[in-house]
Amino acid sequence: MAQVSIQDLPHFSDIKIFRNMAPSEIQEVLSGATTRRFSRGSLMSYQGDRCEHFYLLSNGRARYFYQAPKGKKLILRWIIPGQVFGVAALVPGSPLYLVSSEAVQDSAAMVWSSRTIRGLASKFPRLLENALIIATDYMTWYVTAHAGLTSHTARERLTYVLIELAETVGHKLPQGVELDVTNEELASAADITPYTASRMISGWRSTGAIRKKRGKLVVRSMKLLLSQAPSLSQEDSQFPA
Repeated sequence: MAQVSIQDLPHFSDIKIFRNMAPSEIQEVLSGATTRRFSRGSLMSYQGDRCEHFYLLSNGRARYFYQAPKGKKLILRWIIPGQVFGVAALVPGSPLYLVSSEAVQDSAAMVWSSRTIRGLASKFPRLLENALIIATDYMTWYVTAHAGLTSHTARERLTYVLIELAETVGHKLPQGVELDVTNEELASAADITPYTASRMISGWRSTGAIRKKRGKLVVRSMKLLLSQAPSLSQEDSQFPA
C-alpha cells in the first residue's frame, strides 16, 4: 500500500471526493491506494473492460474519449489533478467502462481496487455521497453537452469547448490562457470538422481573441469569444466541476 501523508498533500482535503471528511479518514482512504504512472498518450482505462479500479489523478492531465463503432475517436471531458474517474468501481458487479481515458501528459494516479474502494465507502459513507455528487456532475455535463449539439451553432459549441478548457486545464500567462490542444482535438470535442474549427480559429485570431504560440493556442479575451457567439452569456462559461 502507498503511504501518503495528508500533510504532504494538503489540497486533498479540498477536492470533491474528500469533502467534509476528517483528515484521519482521508489518510486512511489514501493509505489504501497504490500509485501508478502513465506516459503521455497511454491508455489509463479501456472502454468495454470491467470497471475494477477507481482512480484519482494526482498530477499530469488526462481526458475521456469514446471510440465510435466506425473508429471515430470522440473526445469528451478533460481530467485534471484532484479529479476521480472509474467511479463505477463503487458499484457491485464491476460494470463496464462506458468510455476510455488516456494520459495527455506524463501523469500519475492513485489507484484503488473495486473491492478496496467499496470497503472504504462502507466504512466512510461520506466518500460514497461525494462519489454520487460527482456522478451527478457528469450527468449535468452530459445533458449540457447534448443540449448544445441540438440547440447551439458550430461556433457556439467551439466557444463552449475553448472556455471549458481555459477554465479547467489552461495555463495562465500575462497575455492570456495557454492551451495545449490541437485544432483536430477541438473539432472532435465540439463535434465539428477540423476545417470548420481551423476557419473559426483563424477568424478569432484576426480579432485578437486568440493567438497561436509555438504549436499552442492562447485565449487572450473571453469577452471577444463570447461576443461572437451571441446566444451565449458570461454565465454560460461556468461548467460543472
